[in-house]
Amino acid sequence: MAPLRCAYLDLDGTLLGRGASLVHDGEGRPSLLGVRAVEACLRADVEVVLVSGRRAAQMAEDSRLLGQRAYVFEAGAGLVVDGDTYWSTGAFDPEGAHTIHDQIEDTGAPALLLDHYAGRLEYHEPWHRNRQVSHLFRGLLDVAEADALIGHRGLRLVDNGVVHRRSPALADLPQVRAYHLVPADASKAGAVARHMRMRGLGAEETIAVGDSREDLRMHQVTGTFWFVANALQRDPTLHTALAGVPNARVAEASHGAGVYEAIVTTLAEGRG
Repeated sequence: MAPLRCAYLDLDGTLLGRGASLVHDGEGRPSLLGVRAVEACLRADVEVVLVSGRRAAQMAEDSRLLGQRAYVFEAGAGLVVDGDTYWSTGAFDPEGAHTIHDQIEDTGAPALLLDHYAGRLEYHEPWHRNRQVSHLFRGLLDVAEADALIGHRGLRLVDNGVVHRRSPALADLPQVRAYHLVPADASKAGAVARHMRMRGLGAEETIAVGDSREDLRMHQVTGTFWFVANALQRDPTLHTALAGVPNARVAEASHGAGVYEAIVTTLAEGRG
């Protein structure tokens, strides 16, 4: 069995607890298990790559605080390795006169989605502001239906899991999810695969931990994918998504404790 060399970790709803805190669990109680998960990686010489829908500036600081030099931002649209940025944005030009975020707006797709799903979709205030790439929404809709509605614009809608913040306009929805509208070439799994090639990593030397359907796609390129327990507690339909995924596991613990469980279990088993 190959030793673990890299762990790809989602942030919100996974490594971070209530209020996006690294030192609290999902209920808001103080917990250092997320920190201990990272410490276990560092002691075992395992690289930690944070993989998130967050903006590049946020991810740079988050990674720096953990002493790491690679991260994935904006749901896989960008990958930073040792200070260099690598884009997966298709025909959308990161060096253009306008940001990719503005280029996506110019396609008319964001306005189309907000109009069609009025009362079911809104911008994820305030985190939708100052983004380079993705348009960040919250609400509840069928992603396949939304992608068909968008049509051939080189874009796709990413389901990045359950969120708690909503406006009164969405009060009657049974749950609220975060959605990123990104270039079709962007994905967390794709960015992870690119990082693995750059580092010379085999799948058996890696794991990924997350809490959303988009995170689950990382199972396609890593040795093992772990859901933290709160992912299935908040979204029982993920049980169906797990069917037929032989390298997926579910932690008994939630948030940072679940990440710690995934890391120490993998290290104890001596494999990725």
